[in-house]
Amino acid sequence: MASEQATRRIALLTGGTGGLAQATAERFAAVGMTVVIADLDAARARTAAESLPGDGHRGIGMNVSDEASVRSAFDQVEGEVGPVAVLGCFAGLLSTASVPGRVLLTDLTLDEWEKVNAVNARGTFLCIREMARRRAAVPVAHGRIITIASLAGQQGGLAAGAAYSASKGAVLALTKVCARELASQAITVNAIAPGPIDTQMLRSTVPAARAGEKYEHVQGIPLGRVGLPGEIAAAVAWLASVDAGYITGATIDVNGGLYMR
Repeated sequence: MASEQATRRIALLTGGTGGLAQATAERFAAVGMTVVIADLDAARARTAAESLPGDGHRGIGMNVSDEASVRSAFDQVEGEVGPVAVLGCFAGLLSTASVPGRVLLTDLTLDEWEKVNAVNARGTFLCIREMARRRAAVPVAHGRIITIASLAGQQGGLAAGAAYSASKGAVLALTKVCARELASQAITVNAIAPGPIDTQMLRSTVPAARAGEKYEHVQGIPLGRVGLPGEIAAAVAWLASVDAGYITGATIDVNGGLYMR
């Protein structure tokens, strides 16, 4: 089993039971990667891993905002499965508010700001830093880190509030810094910036008065529809591939034409 795993790239996906990460996990598993799904809910992560095609996949518990939890999760993965070659930072939090729709700046509490940034910005930093430390000690071929930013971090957010938008802006800047620093280790670091994608998170931005809609600004999307999780997975899979080895520090926009540059 050890020799078989040595020939398979190991991918660790945080926030792994969410729609984007799950679609990516399925795509990775289909091309022969060993996938580790990490989530706050360890039992749910294990169930998600068991549903993937192939064998050897794992589901583990991880709180990306907690330094000790991140370290422990990497210890578990690298001790039981092997060195992580591909890290996908999918764990994200739009808001802690129970009421649908955008949290206005004047209603934004410091607690809300801290909690959203703890997952989105701090969590991404902790996972990338741990990956960098592990790969400095045990290098792998074709190391890849893919962060999940957002159109909100580029434009200020049509449906997302200040905390989410700022945290995703931080992810974009962090991605570039890490791409520079990890280039000497031959690890590429790139960001995906999704626009409106058909997930529960997107649906939670729709005000209660328009419940049932996927997104309240569809008319502004040049392609006329929201995106699909599989379309994000396809972009992540390309960045994770051996063929994308000369791309680092880039932001790939997957937004239906909402933001063109």
